[in-house]
Amino acid sequence: MSRTGKLPVALDDVTVTIEGRKVTAKGKKGELSVTVLDHVNVSQGDEGITLAPANDTKQAQANWGTSRALVQNVVTGVREGFSKKLVISGVGYRAAMQGKDLKLSLGFSHDVIYQAPEGITLESPQPTEIIVSGIDRQAVGQAAANIREFRPPEPYKGKGVRYENEYIFRKEGKKK
Repeated sequence: MSRTGKLPVALDDVTVTIEGRKVTAKGKKGELSVTVLDHVNVSQGDEGITLAPANDTKQAQANWGTSRALVQNVVTGVREGFSKKLVISGVGYRAAMQGKDLKLSLGFSHDVIYQAPEGITLESPQPTEIIVSGIDRQAVGQAAANIREFRPPEPYKGKGVRYENEYIFRKEGKKK
C-alpha cells in the first residue's frame, strides 16, 4: 500500500480541472497538465485531489504513488515553481548571462553558450553561481543536468560544475 498515494494533494490557490485521465492545474505561475496512468483513478474532493488504484494488481499499486507525485509536482509548480542552484569551481571557470542565454567559460578553447529551453529561466547572480528555475520540475532538473554535463566535477581537484549540496568524493593523486 502506497504511503504517498494515500495522501490528498492540497489545492491552495490553484484551480484544477480533471478531464478523463488529464489533470490540468492553473495557478499564479502558469498552467501545467499531466496525464495520469491507466491503473489509477483520480477524483477531486473537499481536501483536494485524491488518487486510488483502479484494481488490486501490482501495476496499479506501483503506479499509484508515482501518479500522486506527478500531480503534486504539477500543483506545486504552478503555485511556487522549482529551482536548482549550480556552483562552478575552478580557476578561470565562470558563468555570465548573454541576453537570455548562459555563457560558460569552463576551460575549453571556446566559450560554451547554453540556450534556455522554453519555460526555463536562467540567472547568474555571481560568476560562480547559476540558478535554473521554472514551473516544470522535470524540465528544471533536465536543464540543470545539461549544464552540469558540460564540465562535471572531477574527483582530484573538484573542478567543474556541481549542484549546490552535491558532495564530490575526492581521490588522492599518484605518489612518487
